[in-house]
Amino acid sequence: MSPYELFIGLRYTRAKRRNHFISFISLISLLGITLGMTALITVMSVMNGFQKEVRSRILGVASHIQISGFNGGLTDWRDVAREALAHGQVEAAAPYVSAQGMVSFDQGVSGVAVRGIAPELEDGVADLSRMMIDGRLEDLVPGRFGIVIGSELARALGVFTGDKIVLISPQGQVTPAGMLPRLKQFTVTGIFEAGHFEYDSSLVLINIEDARRLYRMEAGQVSGVRLKLHDLFGAPQVAQDLASTISRAVLISDWTRQHANYFRAIQIEKRMLSLILALIIAVAAFNIVSTLVMAVTDKQPDIAILRTLGASPRSIMKIFIVQGTLIGILGTALGVLGGVSLAYNIESVIAVIERVFSVQFLSREVYYISEIPSDPQAADIIAVAVVSFVLTLLATIYPSYRASRVNPAEALRYE
Repeated sequence: MSPYELFIGLRYTRAKRRNHFISFISLISLLGITLGMTALITVMSVMNGFQKEVRSRILGVASHIQISGFNGGLTDWRDVAREALAHGQVEAAAPYVSAQGMVSFDQGVSGVAVRGIAPELEDGVADLSRMMIDGRLEDLVPGRFGIVIGSELARALGVFTGDKIVLISPQGQVTPAGMLPRLKQFTVTGIFEAGHFEYDSSLVLINIEDARRLYRMEAGQVSGVRLKLHDLFGAPQVAQDLASTISRAVLISDWTRQHANYFRAIQIEKRMLSLILALIIAVAAFNIVSTLVMAVTDKQPDIAILRTLGASPRSIMKIFIVQGTLIGILGTALGVLGGVSLAYNIESVIAVIERVFSVQFLSREVYYISEIPSDPQAADIIAVAVVSFVLTLLATIYPSYRASRVNPAEALRYE
């Protein structure tokens, strides 16, 4: 692009227009791109924040990778854990016993997922200790039959720390009266709150030795081994590696398979919201078409003079591309600035709105995530900026082409 083309294009954007409506449309286009980008970057950051928050809460209770036996049990779990820990990405390993049961207190009964854990190893693979709102995991001493339950389950049954509840195992025992379920009384030694309803309402933790006794498992036998990785996003690859390195016949699953529906739903929602908001940017960008078309009509005498002075159609086209591109650059820059600023300060902005209008968006009594999280990611911001700029650049092509086709004789006939 020659200097004079750039100079004239920039001069046209600064000049006082005879038709003020053109300036108004240009301003609307600029504001549309800015607001669209601000909204899109903010929404994507909030969706990333929710995804990160849900993932941290789920994986605070679940494991990154789970290794279990084909027949539902592992008798040599220490060897399996040792082989798994030999992988550079595996940070910690802990055995577990998984079973189904029912808990009963007073007149209340609820189905639960029973997990037998080794408290001294569990902290390495989960964040349950930090989720305890009453009691400690260390209180799950073998032989004392203590139990830790979720906050929602405790609320539903009306249970507090120190109360005794009955855990019912579906593995019955044969009596003269027929098959009867096995019952065992446990003392509630703690209550945890993971912030995820599925776990808080249906998961109970007992010592792994007590679980073996209740479910009549062999000495040293467990359901499997849970692993924690240095990089949780590398779980699928690590699972594939372990499948080829572990010498025993085991089943290996990672968190991306166990909780795929949650994260797939969030990802689909993020993509649809991004697509909808991208249409706002597209509408604003293509307002540039009408702006430049009117500018071309307004500047026909100038175009004719430039053509008679020797300017080529390509040069005329570049002049008007400069006008549209400048609007796109300004809108993109302001949109990135506004979006990043809002994304990093969304909690403060929401707090001000709640205080001014006396509303509460995420009530603690209703939602487990009571604050709006935000996680701006550079890749999303760059992608939004590139798409916005490309749309504005495409919007300049047709009006610029029309400007290059102006006939000087026709444009100057009535001047």
